[in-house]
Amino acid sequence: MKQSSTTATRGRKPNKTASAQQHRTGGRQSAGEKSSPRGNAGSASRNSSNSNDRNNGNNGNDRNNDINSRNSRTSSSTSTGQNSANGVSREHAHSFKGESHLEKFFLAQLKDIYYAENKITQSLPKMQDAATTEQLKDAFEDHLHQTQRHVKRLEKVFQSLGQKVEAEKCEAIEGIAREVDNIIKETEEGTLTRDAALIIAAQKVEHYEIATYGGLVQLAITMQLHEAADLLDKTLVEEEDTDALLTEIAENEINLRAEHEDSQEGEEEEDD
Repeated sequence: MKQSSTTATRGRKPNKTASAQQHRTGGRQSAGEKSSPRGNAGSASRNSSNSNDRNNGNNGNDRNNDINSRNSRTSSSTSTGQNSANGVSREHAHSFKGESHLEKFFLAQLKDIYYAENKITQSLPKMQDAATTEQLKDAFEDHLHQTQRHVKRLEKVFQSLGQKVEAEKCEAIEGIAREVDNIIKETEEGTLTRDAALIIAAQKVEHYEIATYGGLVQLAITMQLHEAADLLDKTLVEEEDTDALLTEIAENEINLRAEHEDSQEGEEEEDD
């Protein structure tokens, strides 16, 4: 897995980045392969095996293997574009017309995720303001800056294909944005329950992005759009890191505190 320069300069506190990396399980698969992001829900059943991996120091090795696998994949796809028997070069992107069925679908998905990323930049400040814990506020702020870079990166993808930068309404992200607004309305301000709900909503966003970027990377490699594949893959890596960080925040603090929140409030009322 190739670590992008943007990931290294995200501005996230060093201890957060290291911790998120430690909680990534099994290593991320190489570009074009299926990704298996961990969500908040259902993570408890994996705690035992993940704990053993962490105790044995396997996560670091897995991550190194991931990097090697990703580099090998990128090298292989580039070589294929340069040496294919029919003489197609790695500058195949210049011949992208957006006319074939696959090219039209690829372009439509780019417009969809471009709309989604811009919409996310509008939702994240609301989520940051509504969050209770400073840790989650910081995570949302970091992801806002990262998402702004993702927007610019997508614009470079359009340019590499010789296509106009356009957005098409993404109904999926619109639905999640409405869910975020409802969470803020329906949960009590200053509670850990609100933070737990916001994390779930944020991870729904991440999983949509991971699925979209993962598919786009694979299609770009298939069509020998190497520059586009590289740009999209950098974003895919960062989306997975963000998902892992949100899972870590939920598992290590917020979910457990939210579970006992009502009982603690009841004890405080009795004391009064």
